[in-house]
Amino acid sequence: MIWFDDRFVPESESKVSYLDRGYCFGDGVYEVFRVYAGQVYEGAAHYERLVRSAREIKLRLPYPLEEIERIVLELIERERLRDGSVYLQITRGVAPRAHSFPPADTQPVLLVYASPAKRRVESMRGGIAAITRPDERWLRCDIKSLNLLGSVLAKQEAEEAGADDVILHRDGIVTECSASNVMIVKDGVLLTHPANRLILHGVTRAVVLRLARELGIPAEERPFSLETLRRADEAFLTSTIMEVMPIVAIDGARVGDGAPGPVTRRLQQAYEATIPASALSGGGGQ
Repeated sequence: MIWFDDRFVPESESKVSYLDRGYCFGDGVYEVFRVYAGQVYEGAAHYERLVRSAREIKLRLPYPLEEIERIVLELIERERLRDGSVYLQITRGVAPRAHSFPPADTQPVLLVYASPAKRRVESMRGGIAAITRPDERWLRCDIKSLNLLGSVLAKQEAEEAGADDVILHRDGIVTECSASNVMIVKDGVLLTHPANRLILHGVTRAVVLRLARELGIPAEERPFSLETLRRADEAFLTSTIMEVMPIVAIDGARVGDGAPGPVTRRLQQAYEATIPASALSGGGGQ
């Protein structure tokens, strides 16, 4: 069951118009919510970002935010989703194809669906490998828009190179990964790119920075170079689905001693403490 174009319908009955501006132009925004034990994790932060993204591209919400929240919660209940994710997308609607905005009364289209997902516990324990590539995306990465071709191509490069993800950089300054934020630890200090227009303002990123402050781990939001990345003692990415994911190899070279480091482990444990215990048992279930 999904929510599509003003009602709950079976997935097989959903039909996207070829004139939907999301299909023609990627003209829309989206959010991905993590669900633990049937509850939306950090929902307020996700909805705040959804509203901001829509405002930045001058897209009106199809319903009041409270109604969108109700739809998400009802979908979780209908699907009996315990642990997984909810994908929410809003496009500018269906209209004759033209680059300029359609008439003001064009109704935006809301799509919401839920999927079960297990936590990637094994990868969280052992770490993943990444490669580095130039960041060739547009300059408004702070907007969670549907324009993801740059990220798709970067992720595919990682797959073809036998890596799990790609760390992007602009003229040698590290920004983020294909669909997540990246952090490093050097001499006990946590470093991550500032939350400006060049990266997405990650919800999990914000949680981890808050946890670092609570744990007394020095943290700085400032640009750092590829050279600094390659000399890091620890590295990890953060995202709604990947949580706190250690990176133990970059471009074929080990990060630190090639295993998740102590700061990463402390942050993983602190993050897990914010998740309902029932979602952690057995490594996270369907």
